[in-house]
Amino acid sequence: MKIAISSLENIAEAAQQFLHNTKNKSKVIAFHGEMGAGKTTFIKALSAELGVFDNVTSPTFSIVNEYHTNSKDSVFHFDFYRIDDLREAVDMGYQDYFDSGKYCFIEWPEKIEPLLPDDILHVEINIEDDNSRSILVKE
Repeated sequence: MKIAISSLENIAEAAQQFLHNTKNKSKVIAFHGEMGAGKTTFIKALSAELGVFDNVTSPTFSIVNEYHTNSKDSVFHFDFYRIDDLREAVDMGYQDYFDSGKYCFIEWPEKIEPLLPDDILHVEINIEDDNSRSILVKE
């Protein structure tokens, strides 16, 4: 599945489309893309569509942020960019989060590749020549 995001004006529509088309798939979602591709921006849009009322920011230094939704559910947002050793992810209890049944949005999943679940959903965010973004969902 490929979703085009021509500008920030249609990012909410892209997030709705993404959630609709992936609702029966894994809630552990790995976001791939170069620095500045829009991973955090798209995760913010997804979180808003899920009813998150917290301020969504990249958890670069805390590794994981927990957000709360209007329906009293949780969404977890990971940023493994600063992980240097898999033990750091193990020590912070990554498996409990991934096994929770809650949405787990993961930035820089490459850093913990051996720890990712088999049924994870991989999402590639690309910057197109016209500066728009494309979201490519891989299973």
